[in-house]
Amino acid sequence: MTSARVLERLTAALGDRVVTSPDALDEARADKSGHRSDAPPLAVVEAASIDDVQQTLRIATETGTPVVPRGAGTGLAGGAIASGGEIALSLRSMDRVLEIDENDLIAVVEPGILNGEFGRILAERGLWFAPDPASKEISTVGGNIATNAGGLLCAKYGVTRDAVLALKIVLADGTLMSLGHRSVKGVTGLDLTALLVGSEGILGVIVEATVRVRRAVPGVVTTLAATFPHVTDAAAACSAITAAGIQPAVMELLEPTALAAIHDYLGLEVPTPGRTQIMVQTDGPLSADDARACLAIIEANGGVGEVAANEADGERLLSIRRAMHPAMEKLGHPLIEDVSVPRSALVPMFEAIQEVEREFGISIPTVAHAGDGNLHPNFVYQGDEVPEVIWQAADALFLAAIRLGGTLTGEHGIGILKRRWLEDELGAEQVDLQRRIKATFDPQGLLNPGKVFDPIV
Repeated sequence: MTSARVLERLTAALGDRVVTSPDALDEARADKSGHRSDAPPLAVVEAASIDDVQQTLRIATETGTPVVPRGAGTGLAGGAIASGGEIALSLRSMDRVLEIDENDLIAVVEPGILNGEFGRILAERGLWFAPDPASKEISTVGGNIATNAGGLLCAKYGVTRDAVLALKIVLADGTLMSLGHRSVKGVTGLDLTALLVGSEGILGVIVEATVRVRRAVPGVVTTLAATFPHVTDAAAACSAITAAGIQPAVMELLEPTALAAIHDYLGLEVPTPGRTQIMVQTDGPLSADDARACLAIIEANGGVGEVAANEADGERLLSIRRAMHPAMEKLGHPLIEDVSVPRSALVPMFEAIQEVEREFGISIPTVAHAGDGNLHPNFVYQGDEVPEVIWQAADALFLAAIRLGGTLTGEHGIGILKRRWLEDELGAEQVDLQRRIKATFDPQGLLNPGKVFDPIV
């Protein structure tokens, strides 16, 4: 069917929810990864209801038109980029909190609500949502679920998958399905809810989520910052804190290049050259004791630290970490990577990054969620195309993470950015199995084509 006829059918069914303005089409071609499709999509459908999603997907199936689900477009792996002949299905307008149950500690939300806004609504009732990506003020809960986002607090409170109890999804043919349960326990059949979390829109479109929420943690929050002469010393201290059985709510590491770029972006005093900084935040009734124990381990590993005077000062410290992405954008086009390794392998992973820097003659500013072994090495380049040397360096870095027992991505997803390395980690047999699972959910291959898996040629 021609593109004009597909548009006619969409418009007849959805009216002004179908947007074809040049600005809207252009926005749907990119996300925060720096990647951009070669051509604009056919249309953007701004869904406002589950019915809108179902109608869109029924038309897509009947006409053989690919569909790319999108939230706020803040992804870092090219997972929601729409291209020529595709429908960009935006869930951003589906942004309501449908229910908050303070007795069962659950909430039911639409996928388009921003994580930060959801948090503020919960805070009015003394509740909070644990998934805490650095992008929480601009990323949607649906997008967080689609990529199994983590964040600063996930070392103690879990990633997004740990907070999701149930989902409503729409399959490629428009079928609405309810997965999971409101109860804390439940093992009836296969866990399709967990399968959908982190599935990057290739299996179904998430239209509603039932998530766990928490009551405010009693006690105070204590934050400390420390500097080290070498990044490996800082990494060793973080590993030692974990090995000692202390569980900080937040433990972040900023190596010297990243730290200097962030300070420059925020207009802060230039940090001492070559110094690495870590930030540790403890919470709960024993937070002050835990912070002192962390400080002792830091000092034993060659660091110099100081506890923030109050919670407000502590939050200002964490705002430095949250400014990483815009600081990298000021330097050029950042390719923000996302490898994870066992927490005990932090030191050899940083050593591997330094070796890649030397081998390829480039700088790789890196921050890490050191509490769970998730590192974000940044490859910053100039111009519109990623230079081949950057891809070569990324290849060496990814393979190093895999050799250390790690993974290509801890929270950003595969998208189009990392699909070429999928088989290096999973092996051919598992990739084939995953392709067959995809085909079961989406027989025509219409949902988010070209993402996660290399196209079969």
